[in-house]
Amino acid sequence: MPTKDKSKEIQVRIPRLVMNLMMVFIFWVLNAFVPPTLEGIYLPGINYPASQVFWFITLLIMIMFLARSLSDALALGNILTDVVIRMIGIKEEISPKRALRDLIYIIAIVLVAAATSPFIKSVESSISMISTAVTYIALALIIVLIYDIGRIIYNLIEEKAEILAEKISRISGEEESRRKEK
Repeated sequence: MPTKDKSKEIQVRIPRLVMNLMMVFIFWVLNAFVPPTLEGIYLPGINYPASQVFWFITLLIMIMFLARSLSDALALGNILTDVVIRMIGIKEEISPKRALRDLIYIIAIVLVAAATSPFIKSVESSISMISTAVTYIALALIIVLIYDIGRIIYNLIEEKAEILAEKISRISGEEESRRKEK
């Protein structure tokens, strides 16, 4: 995806993601404060507590907004993964070699984080936050690389499935044309 398309997509998706998450927060607050005020009230006809009905309806609305925000978060995650992968210096290719390089990077990150952690902890106890930060940064990089490996595998499988579908449709088209000739 060209840079202009990515920036346009970021400009569209971030506000939409923020608004969806704000709606989830608003309905969560409503869900926390309104049901206690409805205690003892039952819906006529079905004799069901109004607090539970309100809770269920707001929960469904929260799930709807979370699902909408998930698609935006995944698209932004793809863009962020591309940026991080480029910053690390991995070439933009989709191949099993790149997935293996990502795996090697994961192993290297784990080894570096494990090796630096004791040194950082031994310096002083007040700097233990740096050790925690190193651990979380390493975890974030590992998650991005694992996500990239999953994306590569998905794209490879999708490419092979499209080739297989083309071959099957070509074969079935040839057989159909043979039947018509007879």
